[in-house]
Amino acid sequence: MNNQIHNRIRRIFSQYGKYIVLIATLLPLFAQNEAISGKKKKEIFNISKLTSQGPNAAPDRKKGEGKGPYKRLVIRGATVIDGTGGPPRGPMDIVIENNKIVKVQNVGYPGIPINESKRPKKGDYEIDASGKYVLPGFVDLHMHSGNQFKAPDAEYTYKLWMAHGITTIRGVALGPTEWSLKEKERSAKNEIVAPRIYVYDRPGNGPDWKGGPINDPETAKKWVRYAKKIGVDGLKLTALRPQIMKALLDEANANKMGSVAHLAQIGVAQMNLIDAARIGLRNQTHFYGLFEALYKDYDVQPWPYDMNYNNEQHRFGQVGRQWNLIHERGSPEWKALIDELLEYDFIIDPTMTAYIATRDVMRAQTAVWHEKYTLPSLWDYYIPSRYNHGAYYFDWNTADEVAWKNFYRVWMSFLNDYKNAGGRVTVSSDAGYTYNLFGFSSVEEMELLQEAGFHPLEVFRGATKHGAEAIFEPKGEDIKFGVIRAGLLADLIIIDENPVENIKVLYGTGAVRLNNDTAEAELVGGVEYTIKDGIIYDAKQLLKDVEMMVEEQKRERGGLKKIDWKD
Repeated sequence: MNNQIHNRIRRIFSQYGKYIVLIATLLPLFAQNEAISGKKKKEIFNISKLTSQGPNAAPDRKKGEGKGPYKRLVIRGATVIDGTGGPPRGPMDIVIENNKIVKVQNVGYPGIPINESKRPKKGDYEIDASGKYVLPGFVDLHMHSGNQFKAPDAEYTYKLWMAHGITTIRGVALGPTEWSLKEKERSAKNEIVAPRIYVYDRPGNGPDWKGGPINDPETAKKWVRYAKKIGVDGLKLTALRPQIMKALLDEANANKMGSVAHLAQIGVAQMNLIDAARIGLRNQTHFYGLFEALYKDYDVQPWPYDMNYNNEQHRFGQVGRQWNLIHERGSPEWKALIDELLEYDFIIDPTMTAYIATRDVMRAQTAVWHEKYTLPSLWDYYIPSRYNHGAYYFDWNTADEVAWKNFYRVWMSFLNDYKNAGGRVTVSSDAGYTYNLFGFSSVEEMELLQEAGFHPLEVFRGATKHGAEAIFEPKGEDIKFGVIRAGLLADLIIIDENPVENIKVLYGTGAVRLNNDTAEAELVGGVEYTIKDGIIYDAKQLLKDVEMMVEEQKRERGGLKKIDWKD
């Protein structure tokens, strides 16, 4: 091959490489099923193109979207759940100046009138929170923004998150690097209605990275320094060779960048959870590598002989079959793993809700929020498919669900034991897959932690204080939000129901309750206000905005397509 031809090929691959890779990945589908129609093939290639792009950037914040920040905002008479795990207390007055909490003051006792002389002076704006509950804004540590194919507008996901009290997100990755960094900057300036954004990215990504693939330790270190320079906050790691993983972690830690790993089934044979922790990983998402660190009779998972990882029903169906392959709860091996992780001050970010449909697909398909808040394009993505990631219910059966129920039982017991031993477990959702809807799935994750044995106050601590610590500790900084106390940012949630009694009241759709006076069923709850940087957002209005976006797409596409099962 002459140099001219060689250089031309290099230029083509450099420009269109990601699409070439996607196409190459999808070609085997055609070989597996020659009956795929020309129309369907065209659809597959179109999906490949659109899923490689980020969504449309959020529009500028409109006049009337959010009030403040005020020179002096006072929230009066609230019951405060402060995020530390301590009990609710009230009535309390919270004073916010510009975008910072300056005072959290006890102003009385339940059941008797408040002594007005004890209250802080009047504010420029005040919220009467008598009978209401105030929590720190939630931190979700595993977020993706969607893409042009399934959720084309970032405004849709941002408003779903903010409507559920999520004021900070860690994108892993949120979207393409350059896009994510711009949205991070716009959110920091409050130019858009969006949570505060921290950008974690995959090695090798970046708009002007010229170093090529991350195939050796030195290149890995160079990329980390490049990522730090352009404003990336941390690394999203997957199944990498141990030498490269160590180089990435060493350089990230040296540059005070965070790291989180989805160790993945294709990589756990060479590096399970404890292997990664020993070389510097301090934060895991999902469960990959955890069970493999506890195997009894195997060093790798005993895959079926016809296993094919690229068949996602194989991939995810086999996860649930690990529950009885490991050392039992309470065994010396179980305790040793917990003890060693505690030595590293390791944070587990489970994202249980990401796989919740595996336990009961029908329940996930029929969640009450789909009709109003799920885009038709996102719904289409959910429906079983061989090429949409997470749409792997090709022939999902009762045995699969039973295996996953057992898997959750064991997984949850480890999380609870780890928490009880002093370990930190955080809250995240990985929404946009497996019927999981942005915002709603974060609340569902909290419910799952309570199912695992966590007290609701432990759940909220994981969703606030511990989430903030996961972001700031790698930076060598104290938390700037996540607890209601003087000196921290004014990221707060106001809700008129007690979430300690029932986490369900945090859902945007509310919780069903029988009214004792009328004997009628009614919906209660839903976040009332989400406050970020001292700016007050009407959470219910944000949900109405989302509903309008969904209705508009329904008009364009002819409604929310019912799953049309073939006879």
